[in-house]
Amino acid sequence: MLSNVSPKAPDPEMRTALIDSAARLLTEDPRALTTRKLAQDVGTSTMAVYTYFRGMDELRHSVRKEGFDRLAARLAEVKETDDPVADVAALGGAYLSNALTNPHLYRFMFMEPPIDQDEDLGEATFENLVRGIERAVQSGRFDKTDPYELATQLWSMTHGVVTLHFAGLMTIDEVIDCITKMGRNLFVGFGDDPEAAEASLGSALAQFAGEIADARELLG
Repeated sequence: MLSNVSPKAPDPEMRTALIDSAARLLTEDPRALTTRKLAQDVGTSTMAVYTYFRGMDELRHSVRKEGFDRLAARLAEVKETDDPVADVAALGGAYLSNALTNPHLYRFMFMEPPIDQDEDLGEATFENLVRGIERAVQSGRFDKTDPYELATQLWSMTHGVVTLHFAGLMTIDEVIDCITKMGRNLFVGFGDDPEAAEASLGSALAQFAGEIADARELLG
């Protein structure tokens, strides 16, 4: 059990290190997460952990919140252009990039049952995708329909491919190929012109060429 003792002033870098380590330990074996193990993993004292978290529930919540905060920050980097469909595809690329960069956080966010009732946590990230789809609908590229339904389909597609990669069933190259082809099929199914969909996907893919190359080198 963690205590309320605060031995020294908080250090943002130490807090980040503790959260990243906790995410890895939680996804490897939830029972392995103890104050002592976390401190050893980061290279600090057990007393130092007390500065940041009052208990295991708060730690787990902080891990999940950090995951959604990083995802929100990554999605915010996608700027609106005059091609709303390319922007939707770019949001998918940012989601994928964030998952590959933060694999343990991603697993804890989306592949483990939530340990609290904070149902609003992560809602803003999904709303970001909904707004992007609304722009595509308003532009006439997508048919007029419920943007939440379309956003759910796109998110489910990307999440599924990410999960297959983390399970060791898809390489980075296979992930990119699958997401590109499935994205095209969905965009056309949403009402877009096939050639326009291809062009928008190509534009979005070009934005992430460097990140894809880095991911291939590190994780492929």
